[in-house]
Amino acid sequence: MNVLKFGGTSVGSVEALKNVKQIVCSRNESVVVVVSALSGVTDMLLTTSAMAERGDESWLSSFEGIRDRHHQVIDGLKLPAASKKALRATADDLLVSLMSLYEGVFTLKVLPEKTKFEIVSFGERISSQIVSCLIEGSKLYNSLDFIKTTRVEGKVVLDSEVTESLVKSAFKGIAKRREIAIVPGFISTDSASGQITNLGRGGSDYTASIIAAALDAKGLEIWTDVDGFMTADPRIIKTSYVIDELSFAEAMELCNFGAKVIYPPALYPVCPKDIPVYIKNTFNPSAAGTVIRQKSNGSGRALTGISSISDTCVITVSGASMAGIVGIDGRIFNALARNNISVFLVSQSSSETHISLGINETSADLACEVLNREFAHEIAEGSMAPTQLLRDLATVAIVGEKMKSNAGVAGKLFSVLGRNGISIIACAQGTEERNISFVVEKKFLRKSLNVIHDSFFLSEYQELNLFICGVGTVGGNLIDQIASQRSKLMKRHGLKLNVVGIARSTKGIFCRDGIDLATYKEELANGIPLDLAKLRDEVIGMNIFNSVFVDCTASAEVATLYKDFFEHSISVVAANKVAASSDYENYAALKDLAHKRNVKFLFETNVGAGLPIINTINALRNSGDKILKIEAVVSGTLNFIFNTISEDIPFSETVRMAKEQGFSEPDPRIDLSGKDVIRKLVILAREAGYKVNQEDVDANLFIPADFFDCSMEEFWQKLPSLDADFEERRKRLVAEHKHWRFVAKMDAGKFSVSLQEFKEGHSFYVLEGSNNIILLTTERYNKHPMLIQGYGAGASVTAAGVFADIMSIANI
Repeated sequence: MNVLKFGGTSVGSVEALKNVKQIVCSRNESVVVVVSALSGVTDMLLTTSAMAERGDESWLSSFEGIRDRHHQVIDGLKLPAASKKALRATADDLLVSLMSLYEGVFTLKVLPEKTKFEIVSFGERISSQIVSCLIEGSKLYNSLDFIKTTRVEGKVVLDSEVTESLVKSAFKGIAKRREIAIVPGFISTDSASGQITNLGRGGSDYTASIIAAALDAKGLEIWTDVDGFMTADPRIIKTSYVIDELSFAEAMELCNFGAKVIYPPALYPVCPKDIPVYIKNTFNPSAAGTVIRQKSNGSGRALTGISSISDTCVITVSGASMAGIVGIDGRIFNALARNNISVFLVSQSSSETHISLGINETSADLACEVLNREFAHEIAEGSMAPTQLLRDLATVAIVGEKMKSNAGVAGKLFSVLGRNGISIIACAQGTEERNISFVVEKKFLRKSLNVIHDSFFLSEYQELNLFICGVGTVGGNLIDQIASQRSKLMKRHGLKLNVVGIARSTKGIFCRDGIDLATYKEELANGIPLDLAKLRDEVIGMNIFNSVFVDCTASAEVATLYKDFFEHSISVVAANKVAASSDYENYAALKDLAHKRNVKFLFETNVGAGLPIINTINALRNSGDKILKIEAVVSGTLNFIFNTISEDIPFSETVRMAKEQGFSEPDPRIDLSGKDVIRKLVILAREAGYKVNQEDVDANLFIPADFFDCSMEEFWQKLPSLDADFEERRKRLVAEHKHWRFVAKMDAGKFSVSLQEFKEGHSFYVLEGSNNIILLTTERYNKHPMLIQGYGAGASVTAAGVFADIMSIANI
């Protein structure tokens, strides 16, 4: 024999009731079916009560809404005419009684507790009549006859012994006969007076559990409108999924911290008898659901689920006089209890000088008033401070039986929260190590849940949320590469790259659920207007976890945003050289801030496109080596120019070709002036541990200075005038078996860039196309310097280098 409970949504419509009938009638055994009121009816009953109590004449139209709600359901059921007529008559009799109660309340402008209890009982009393009539051959039981309550310190509580005896008597022998018993949930009567009471909101779950425990049922099934307990709130965590199994203890923890799947007290009667509880979906009955039992096999992970309470306040009682004084805690909790104020989190300092309590927003002001009154004497004499109140907070609980056997869970939790810029205001953990609860600012709730869910592998994939700024050749190639690699990364590495923002100079698109990369160009054309401040606000305002700002621009203005992003725990990957080559103090401050905020500032592609130059330098230094000398040919543009120049292709034409083929900057004079190489040398030297600015680099130009002071149009007009001189010098080089290379050099504290000639046999001689080459002389690599060589320019390889930096943030 099983006990099945159907919630308000499960009986709230004609279609839902059809599902209920099908589920119940498919059983080949006796079942007890406990039903809630139709969805929304209990709230309607209470609202109408309040209207009548304050003398609001519109209570009557509200009551008519209750009546119509039930009539619509009854009229929509496919029942024999006589049965439907009888059902409607029964419902109307109950509704007449209800209306009489409302009339009395309206007349007297008073709503006694016993009247309120009786009013809210009509929801289940009518719904059970409907379900009983719908399921032919079923038998309707009146739970007012056997669910009994008593008073303890003024509160209505279950009279367990009396109820168990009456339930056994009422359902005696039911397991031996095939019977469908229909029972209204929630409602009860007082053992002494016989007056109607109830088991509290969610009490239908409790009714079902009480009956299941008393009858030693095989199982308790809670039929609702979700597939089971989820790893997190699916409205916030899109990747949450159903938990197959939970222990009773885990389920209680999740319920007490906001998971509204089952009424927490409903677990108490069945837990000692280890009667399994099944959470099932009335609207998806084939789904496996969640089973709750004494010992759960679980998934093997340390965490089972995450739950949260969004309307949290923290009150703090503090004072030096609290230390070592016995009874302070007792006074705090007794004072709150006398005023029916519930505390769900307690955090106390080891010095005993302050204690913080997590309470609901609705109780906050009263709690402060109560405690200030309780400690008025101590506050007046200055030995204790007035109660402090923090609002706009949220509480998060991570739950799992296996946390106890997995060392480091708390450390990992606080680490991942810190990396994402989330500060913990208060926290608590019991010795059972089943639950770690902590309080954060409410604005960080979504971010907290997402980062925890992702970091503890409750999600199917680890996620990185990317903001890509700049959709030119590098940015466009990067987006294409991400689109082509996403499925492979998800399959092989469990990594999901979620592009949540794409911006160009004047427009942007932002979506926390992810942008469709197949149509982003069309979306961006119709994107929101964007300036620098708006870009900053959109990125920071999304407040999304594991976020990375990817700068594929060459904008100095965009680079000024890095500081704000770091302060909000957003990592930065930059193809943009401006920040890393800016004034040394700014560069050092950005590096230091990123380190302090535990985020990444990566700019590998600033030098050598996709070549692992900066990473190699950092690896050498981190392992204790020292960089003594750097010699580098790192301008793909100039390499292309000097490798392409020939008898048939003059110097001016090679410059034009470099621009057209995307090797040079839009203004090729940046490359020809050596400015780009200077910036790269500065970046390499800084990463090698040297304090240097661009002004410290000797620049030896190979083009007259006046070419850099004119307009672009004049520059292109004048450029062919240099062809003859370059051709003459080129012929000499050919005869001497030499090649030109524009070399950046750091040696003995001196920094320079210059056009040099190299003979056959030198490493720099054989450089082809736009390749780069770097020689690193270190304390370890002294006689034979380390050489790094490869393709060092072009949008696709630069984009690939940016992609590699993104992967390093994901530790892949």
